[in-house]
Amino acid sequence: MLLRVRVTLPDRPGTLGQVARTLGVAGADIVQVVVLERLGGRAVDDFTVVWPGAARVERLLAGLAAIPGVRVDGVWRAIGTPTTAGQDAELLAQIAANPADGVATLVDAVPGLLAADWAVAAVVPLDWASRHGAGVATVGHASWRAPVPPRLPEVTPLRARAMLGPDGHHYAVAPFGRAGLVLVVARDHTVPLTAAAFHSIEVDRLAQLVRASAVILGDRLDLVGAPPVTTIT
Repeated sequence: MLLRVRVTLPDRPGTLGQVARTLGVAGADIVQVVVLERLGGRAVDDFTVVWPGAARVERLLAGLAAIPGVRVDGVWRAIGTPTTAGQDAELLAQIAANPADGVATLVDAVPGLLAADWAVAAVVPLDWASRHGAGVATVGHASWRAPVPPRLPEVTPLRARAMLGPDGHHYAVAPFGRAGLVLVVARDHTVPLTAAAFHSIEVDRLAQLVRASAVILGDRLDLVGAPPVTTIT
């Protein structure tokens, strides 16, 4: 199976090689490495690895923990290899080519782009502010892996941000800027794996996709979650 392994490590020569060797010794075959952040002498890297299904993840965690200065921020199942901005442009082109299904296309694609489990386009009532800031959202579209009904955090359509649910699940949310519509992306908490929180780079990427989609779709966003129109003859 594919795993995503996020580690924070000292940004100095040799440390990345130590992490890579440790992953190999534990049985992981590295598919790709993505650097999320370099700041203050520390780096945050995402490794996507092929992991033997019968092997114990605890062995991998113990090996990484033995490297001085290395911290494991999360290990979770990955849908596919990390993607780049090129896939973002392709997704937006698909939305523009078929705007009638634009929101559904975005919702289905985002989990793969952000190494998440599922996503929904949630509609927050227009009177959410009078409910003490907690938007009781309903689901407009859900990706194919979303639970039924989806677990939604208390969403307020103000700004893009990462959230931690009370059940340990991680969320990233980004508002479309109209019709109370918010895109919610989730990484599920599963034992023995523990997903990492959404990094600020990932939240920014989600926000950019949502903003661009909103420009493309325009008034069509007002129809998401609206009851179907019945024609009486």
